[in-house]
Amino acid sequence: MKIKFIYIYGALGLGVLAAGCSKSFLNVPVQGQQPAVQLWQTATDAGNAVNAIYANLRGWNNTAFAAIAVESLGSDDAIKGSVPTDATFMNEYDQFTITATEGQLDGFWTGQYQNINLCNQVLDNVPGINMDGSLKARYLAEAKFVRAYSYFRLERAFGYIPLVLTVPKTAAQINPPQNTPAQVWAAIEQDLTDAASVLPQSYGATDIGRATKGAALSLHAKVALYQKKWSDVVNYTKQVMNLGYALFPNYEQMFRIANDNCSESVFEIQCSYVQGNSGINSSQYSQVQGDRDVSPSVGWGFNEPTQNLVNEFETGDNRLMGTVLMAGTTTPEGDVVPLPSAGAPSMYNMKSYVPFARAAAHDAAGNPGCEQHVRVLRYADVLLMNAEANNEMGDATDALSSLEMVRARARAFSQNPAVDIPAVTTTDQTQLRTAIYHERRVELAMENDRYFDVIRQGRAATVFGPLGWTSINQYWPIPQNEIDVSAGVLKQNNGY
Repeated sequence: MKIKFIYIYGALGLGVLAAGCSKSFLNVPVQGQQPAVQLWQTATDAGNAVNAIYANLRGWNNTAFAAIAVESLGSDDAIKGSVPTDATFMNEYDQFTITATEGQLDGFWTGQYQNINLCNQVLDNVPGINMDGSLKARYLAEAKFVRAYSYFRLERAFGYIPLVLTVPKTAAQINPPQNTPAQVWAAIEQDLTDAASVLPQSYGATDIGRATKGAALSLHAKVALYQKKWSDVVNYTKQVMNLGYALFPNYEQMFRIANDNCSESVFEIQCSYVQGNSGINSSQYSQVQGDRDVSPSVGWGFNEPTQNLVNEFETGDNRLMGTVLMAGTTTPEGDVVPLPSAGAPSMYNMKSYVPFARAAAHDAAGNPGCEQHVRVLRYADVLLMNAEANNEMGDATDALSSLEMVRARARAFSQNPAVDIPAVTTTDQTQLRTAIYHERRVELAMENDRYFDVIRQGRAATVFGPLGWTSINQYWPIPQNEIDVSAGVLKQNNGY
């Protein structure tokens, strides 16, 4: 079997991608390299390049410390976790004492621009390959979706970012200035429009996990949500609602490995375990959040859910059990969760949980739980975006209909459903807005939306103010290392 290899000169710089073949699009071994002159000649080269994009998504800077710090810890859903002396720099996000030199900022920035660089290589080079036209168009659409996803993550985190839409070839292109948020949003929307027009609704078994039409439309709806383009949100979510997605009946089981890519999954980062293959076993998403008191070790205990989040769940809402792994309980899979050792968390992110024996079996790879997929877009999110947009447009009937679909699943697992999780019936726009905000929090908890949701809703000063948030924190600081490398071309966000 030939081997694929990625080598990148910096987050924004030129890249070399070696070609090869593998049993599935997930398999990207880490050793070996072909000369660059052999690249971009065949359909196989194109396929390997697109596969490398997906492989990069599961890496450290996309799913582990950097993502947790930038996308989760600012919210009231999570705190640093682990033990007090471990990775104390993560407290800077919890406490809003962040400075531009904190390393996770640069890791997150680099991870996203590495994704973008790989996408740009495909978009620049694959058009010139003589290959099947339909497959070529699909590959380009997949690259545009992932590029849009990476820019979405960067934009909501940093605001003023460089927009790089081609592989840099000159010194000026390698060191671009920042664009305005409006310019970045427009570029993201164009990529998603292009992608949705080409991507299929579904794939055969060997290609499950690739970007689909539903993924492009759902992300476009979320991009529109952040811009308060309510009619666009309704338009895109309605299209997704007609594509055959369905809420998975059991909320907790939806996040287990056996139900990867289930009926509710719109897009998720594919992670795998293959014995003896360190390149495949690279995801540490589960490990960094796993229970640190389990023996043999399955985790480090970061991204600890808060009591504030626990209190948000209504009595009898079993989504709490599917969201928070509590010490002293037994999981539906039969794991007895140890009581916390001194200073250790008493709660963990259940959505990253891999049954302890299965996770420990991966320890030889160095990454217990490495096959746990990362859910990025779910159908429940689509329904709640539809509910929010309809309510903002004054259509309480459709808003309540979509909201009720999400609550009905939770109600099905309540011991006293009529009392515990009643249907929301108010048509008052303000009251319904509050109900939808609540539902987004409990349904999507620990999935990296809460912090940015509250900011886009204009409620951050009220909700996060007691934690130390001020208007300066509308965006995180631009990583100082990136400003230094740019020789001052990049400018710092206000207040930092």
